[in-house]
This record gives sequence, C-alpha cells and structure tokens, in this order.
Amino acid sequence: MARPATGKEVLARAKEALAKARTVEQMREAQAVILPLEHGLSMDQVGAILGISRGWACKLRRRFIQSVGKPQTPKQKRGGRRRENMTLEDEVEFLAPFFDKAARGGILVVGEIKQALDKRLGRTTALASTYNLLHRHGWRKLAPDKRHPKSDPEAQDTFKKTSGT
Repeated sequence: MARPATGKEVLARAKEALAKARTVEQMREAQAVILPLEHGLSMDQVGAILGISRGWACKLRRRFIQSVGKPQTPKQKRGGRRRENMTLEDEVEFLAPFFDKAARGGILVVGEIKQALDKRLGRTTALASTYNLLHRHGWRKLAPDKRHPKSDPEAQDTFKKTSGT
C-alpha cells in the first residue's frame, strides 16, 4: 500500500500557484501537489496525467513543498559565446579593412586574414577559426586557387603543342 500523501499545509498555496502559473513547469509543480491530496491519486497516476515519469512527478512535488509554494526564480540558461576570441563588435572592426578592400574589387584572401588575426590575438589560431569568423559575418566569396593542386604544368604544355588546334 502506498504511503498517504503529505503536504496538506501547502495545498492552498498550490491552488494559488496553479491559478497564477505562467509556465508549464510551474503548472506541473502545482498539479503534482494538488492531484494526490485532493483526488487521492498515486504518483504513477499523477505522472501519467502530467505526461511525465513518476520520478519527475515526485521531484516536482517535493520541489514545490520545499519551496513552501514560493515561485522559484528561473535559473539563467547558459547561452552566449564562452570561447570567443573577440566580441562581435571587435570582429566587425577587425574585418572592416578587409571588407573595404574586397568592396573596391580586391580579393579576400583567408591567409592574410588569418595572419592578421594571429597578430591581433597574440597567438596562433586554427584556420577554421578564420573561416568561422568570416561565416559569422556573412562572407562566402573566397579567393580561388591559383592552380589546381593536382595539375601537371608540363603535361599541359605538351598537350597544347600536340593538340590539333
């Protein structure tokens, strides 16, 4: 036989919290307290009604009772760029001369940007960091290769000499 539900002292606060709930989490916490006390449901049944496991239903109920019905302050979500080399404003300032040069008809060479980035940061960075930097600021047009890496210039010259045209 299951233990009788405890927490009757917070039932009124749970009803208030249910009426004032702004998020699904707050509503579930209040319902996890109200359903066993008012309707005599087991935690398995409460979990099924709320669409969560029995363990989560117990955890939500215990959290509400321990906080004595006070709404908990929402935890800050992680978000943000923790491993950033520069802020977005610094990146815009850093890339401005390169973008100006490209706007005037020059070619944006990633190698030059990487060298300038390494110099500005005072350490070497991966080439992918430079490409990610350009990608963040919407630049996709990169300098083409001067020649194909597998090309054979001698074979091309002989082909030009022996071809019929």
